[in-house]
Amino acid sequence: MRRGPGTRLSVLLAVLLVLLLASPASAAPGTAAPRPTADPAAPTPTAPPPGGPPQGSGPGGVTVGGERLGTRGTVVVDGAPPLPDGLAAAGWLVADAHSGDVLAARDPHGRYYPASTLKTLTLLTLAHRLDPAAVVEGTVEDEAVEGSRVGMVAGGRYPVSLLLEAMVLQSGNDAANALARAYGGTEATVQAMNATALELGAFDTVAGTPSGLDVAGQSSSPYDLALFFRELVADPVTAAVLTTPLAQVPGVEGRSPGFQIQNENPLAGYPGGLGGKTGFTDAARHTFVTAAERDGRRLVASVMGTENRPLRAADQAALLLDWGFGVPPSLGGVGTLVRSAADVPAPAPAAAPTPSPVAPAGVAAGPAATDGDGPRGLWAAVLGTAAVAVVAATLTGRRRAVRRPAPAPRGRRAPPPTGTAGSRSRRR
Repeated sequence: MRRGPGTRLSVLLAVLLVLLLASPASAAPGTAAPRPTADPAAPTPTAPPPGGPPQGSGPGGVTVGGERLGTRGTVVVDGAPPLPDGLAAAGWLVADAHSGDVLAARDPHGRYYPASTLKTLTLLTLAHRLDPAAVVEGTVEDEAVEGSRVGMVAGGRYPVSLLLEAMVLQSGNDAANALARAYGGTEATVQAMNATALELGAFDTVAGTPSGLDVAGQSSSPYDLALFFRELVADPVTAAVLTTPLAQVPGVEGRSPGFQIQNENPLAGYPGGLGGKTGFTDAARHTFVTAAERDGRRLVASVMGTENRPLRAADQAALLLDWGFGVPPSLGGVGTLVRSAADVPAPAPAAAPTPSPVAPAGVAAGPAATDGDGPRGLWAAVLGTAAVAVVAATLTGRRRAVRRPAPAPRGRRAPPPTGTAGSRSRRR
């Protein structure tokens, strides 16, 4: 369900208030560290983190979705049938998209490199903030972007609606780059993506690029990918993008003939499938997120940090969906997918420090904590400024928001060759 601008703004303000209350200045020693950030200037990661990814949490260290989801291992709802064989991924989750019940998960809040599954957040962020009829001109930068490309060329003119499809159908990093430029640049787009993630309660996610190409500090989790995809399939506009079978890329005279692209979702034929998004980079390995509906019940599944053998990420997701549809809804879940950050409980207030004995006259005492001029006041000022900036950016984005119509059905034609893909970020 899409929320109105007023409600979404209220949620953002609530998130910022929670973050302020859980900041290092007001939190007790030993609570969660400040929210991590991505660093595009740092060396690009080329392999998964040794020892596995860090574990994410909500403000003040709370476990989003329930304490049972704080595990680094596997957790399954009581009374469910045995899990299927072949689940080799380091992190995965399957949940009921309607009730939010998490049926089973492994390392659900592990902060993995997301690869191109991060494009689900890009789509969620930009689909209603850009005019679908607006035309974006291709650039040399689009042509040279790293990784998988749909085949944009400098001087080509591409509608936003086509670029959204190209970003999803063939994981075009050039399309993601062009969409970010249309929104105001990579920095503005990444800021909007992170604001969207916070609004949804996706505290494990830190966006550093619109495409999902590896950046130090960038992350998402099986839990957060499920949040994003649940939102996408619930919105008719983005749901239509996910299931578009074909799209036509216009030619550019003297540079490129027109050509057709196809949806590369490996589970396109899955019964009741609602779309899927693949991802692969050296640091993320293979990732995948998908959803399906049968007999009025809708499930979402995400898989992160796996190899293609013995089973592809998409095949493992299919196993999770098959298993999930066999779990009676009456069993409930081991946790829940939150609807927004407002559903995440605030951290418990820190216990008041034990008063120390009064120091003898002439003995120096430590500096007292202050709310106005000391460190606590400084943190409040910094976070207050951040709140104003995020809200201003959100309002700017809302002024641009345009409801785009669902794409018209397309006829199927034999596809000519599509755009190239770099070996480092090829999507399968």
